[in-house]
Amino acid sequence: PSQDVQAADRDKVAAGLAHCAAHGITSMVNMDGNMYTCELLRGLEAEGRLTARVKVPFHFKPHMELAELERASAMDAEYRSDWVSSGFVKMFMDGVVDSRTAYMLQPYPGTDVTGEPLFEAERFKDICREIAARGLQIAVHAIGDGAVRQTIDGYEAAASPELRHRIEHIELIDRGDVARVGALGIVASLQPPHAPGAMDFPMSTMGSVIAQARWPDAYLCKDLVEAGAPVAFASDWPVTDVSVLRGIQAALTRPTYAGAADQRLGLMAVLYAYTAGGAWAAHMEDLVGQLKVGMAADLVLLDGDIEAVAVEAIGGMGIALTVAGGRVTY
Repeated sequence: PSQDVQAADRDKVAAGLAHCAAHGITSMVNMDGNMYTCELLRGLEAEGRLTARVKVPFHFKPHMELAELERASAMDAEYRSDWVSSGFVKMFMDGVVDSRTAYMLQPYPGTDVTGEPLFEAERFKDICREIAARGLQIAVHAIGDGAVRQTIDGYEAAASPELRHRIEHIELIDRGDVARVGALGIVASLQPPHAPGAMDFPMSTMGSVIAQARWPDAYLCKDLVEAGAPVAFASDWPVTDVSVLRGIQAALTRPTYAGAADQRLGLMAVLYAYTAGGAWAAHMEDLVGQLKVGMAADLVLLDGDIEAVAVEAIGGMGIALTVAGGRVTY
């Protein structure tokens, strides 16, 4: 793009970064992107306008040939700073439950529709092996239990737990696959605002797309933690509100579905998943996620005591100050 277009695009990104800073966000893992995204962020950094650390993936799409992963390696080689980095490949294994495009092992209630995976199973394993051979992390959007299982199978074939491959969302998972997520060290990258009844998505979604007999396997969190899976929480903005505080409230107040176990974690575990857990999942734990000597001065000051306030009021708390890399960003 021309210099004018790039400047306009940088302004748009800066507006989004300012919105995030106002919500106390100092690091983010993008789930789409390319070399141009990285260029824009590097340009903002050069102008002194980059107010958060951003990881950008190479988005590998079903029609692509394996050779196109060379672009992912190029992004990884080019962008490795504390502020702009890549190092991972993003894929979509399925769609979403609302449109019945999430890939399920059993048909949606009252239909013979299961949805379909976007990658054929054996080809997906080959892709995972190739990405891992390049030393790159894998992140896959998988919502239905069929998509989650196929993603686990691919990660198992890649045999590279040290790369901390992640599954994004896991809205439904077969009971037998919960233990596999933990055993294989797969990061459960979950978004508390997604669970119906927790924040903005109505409970009515559950009945229409997930059979009630499967509610014990829907939107799991505590079960995945107890199975040993590393957990990272985030927002999935712009699908949901970017507010971390609203997300924390959602995690602490989400409903227990009929016949299911309570999936809420305690406050400290939720805070960990939004900070240190996210940093670990992004291979950034030596830099951010904790307040310790020698780490980046990224911190957020809330306008109240999150341990003392009623959980129902956490989402309404304000951000008093956001500091990224020792610089006040909000």
